[in-house]
Amino acid sequence: MARMTSSAAGGRAPRPPRPPRTLVQKLAPVVLGFESIVVFLVGLTIFGLRSLPPAIPQWWGIVGGIVMALVCIAIAGMITRPWAITAGWIVQVIIALSAILVPSILFVVLIFGGMWAYATIKGARVDAQRPTEPSTETQTESE
Repeated sequence: MARMTSSAAGGRAPRPPRPPRTLVQKLAPVVLGFESIVVFLVGLTIFGLRSLPPAIPQWWGIVGGIVMALVCIAIAGMITRPWAITAGWIVQVIIALSAILVPSILFVVLIFGGMWAYATIKGARVDAQRPTEPSTETQTESE
């Protein structure tokens, strides 16, 4: 049997390689991924402690936790988009506002907000210091 090449099989030219991801694009999704788990648990905590006002059904705490967890995952998946870092900061503020309901959530906000700030701010500084073009010179250990 004859083997078909990818261009003959699909009729399309091969896709160009993706540009390398920056350090921010590598670190930020990790923070948001782990934060999504904790945000879901925060929603369960708000539900379990019945922290919502009496006029709001308590199950909205779970819904809020699920929605915010899914938002974290969605932003983590689209981190290469120019607006994703800003959206991540907005998520951090929304999670911080949930500390109005349960003050101990401030601990979570400090940990994950700090990791988000480090990943985005320090990561951007490191990315700015990297050379833009790959070095053609090779160095050995003796140099």
